[in-house]
Amino acid sequence: MLKQAILYCLGSLLFLGTLSANPSDVENGVSHKAWDDLLKKHVSSTGKVNYEGFKADKSKIDAYIKTLANNHPSSSWSKNAEMAFWINLYNAFTIQQILEVYPVSSIMKVAGGKVWDTKKVKIGSKYYTLNQIEKDMLLKKFKEPRVHFAVNCAAKSCPPLMNKAWTESNIQSSFDLRARMFVNNLSFNTISSSSIQISKIFEWYASDFGGSSNLIKYINKYSKLTVSSSAKVIYKEYDWNLNK
Repeated sequence: MLKQAILYCLGSLLFLGTLSANPSDVENGVSHKAWDDLLKKHVSSTGKVNYEGFKADKSKIDAYIKTLANNHPSSSWSKNAEMAFWINLYNAFTIQQILEVYPVSSIMKVAGGKVWDTKKVKIGSKYYTLNQIEKDMLLKKFKEPRVHFAVNCAAKSCPPLMNKAWTESNIQSSFDLRARMFVNNLSFNTISSSSIQISKIFEWYASDFGGSSNLIKYINKYSKLTVSSSAKVIYKEYDWNLNK
């Protein structure tokens, strides 16, 4: 009996050790599990957001953002871990700002339509706006255009919010998956070999995708259909209503 008890305890310890070492749970001392749980609970597989449900759990979002504020990236972090941190922060902070005034029909009605530049979150000793997180901490630092398919602005025309947290271990595969899903989704882009009607994201951030002259080349990296280099390009109107 004693031998069995010892073996059981050792097995339990090994199991717990496996859980704590799971990179999707704890990375560099930061757990994204609370955010992962909320996303799975309140966001559909297609990115539809249940803001009423999130509102009931707002204290959990507040606590998660506070955790990030006290456990921010350092020089010892990997590139993937740092990108995951800022993407999760951007998405959580965006939803938090919506909830501050919810019910509301559009993020453009938050902070007079200037939420990206006026609302700030304190991380460590510094304050960041949403634009600073996206443009400085992600795009400028890592030169990764697929960030545009990861951060979510709470609008219907924005690339859908992923219903799980970004992590060091899933970020590269998720980048590719989200890029393919967005480019080939008829709700956002209509693609044929001779013409494309695409999201204004590709117009607003053309330089991130290699410039307007290289845009079709970028689209072809992820499109199921090969687009001619001489294809006509039209940008769709952006729907700023909430993605619910």
